[in-house]
Amino acid sequence: MINIYVDGDAFPNLLKPILFRSIERLGLKTFVVANKKIDIGKSNNITYMIVEAGADEADHKIVELVQDGDLVITADIPLADRVISKNAHAIDHRGELYSVDNIKQYLAMRDLMEKIRESGEMTRGPKAFSQKDAHEFANQLNSFLAKYVKN
Repeated sequence: MINIYVDGDAFPNLLKPILFRSIERLGLKTFVVANKKIDIGKSNNITYMIVEAGADEADHKIVELVQDGDLVITADIPLADRVISKNAHAIDHRGELYSVDNIKQYLAMRDLMEKIRESGEMTRGPKAFSQKDAHEFANQLNSFLAKYVKN
């Protein structure tokens, strides 16, 4: 059985009930890792882990714990890259399934946008998280779980 790791520091509230229902329905061992208290719901299947404050502390803990085949839910592209390099899976908050085939492209685009911002160019941030994004996440999560979780 796979484990789920949630990069909790920026986990959208709209996704909490979606994820919670899947965890409970399938009895999935889930770890919510953040540098502050994050509540997805009360469940024997969920372990909340608070790490020290600091850049990437939650990411480091997730990479330390994640195993082959596990799922990480994160919007952090460098974390997704590290997870995929350990033969695990990553889904972002908007339903994108990162893979060996696409993660380097996402990483390159992220790095390019960072360089543009560093040069002083004003760029738009990501669009506001919407109900449509939550729906896309739910669809991707359900598809992933149907493929990788054996009941």
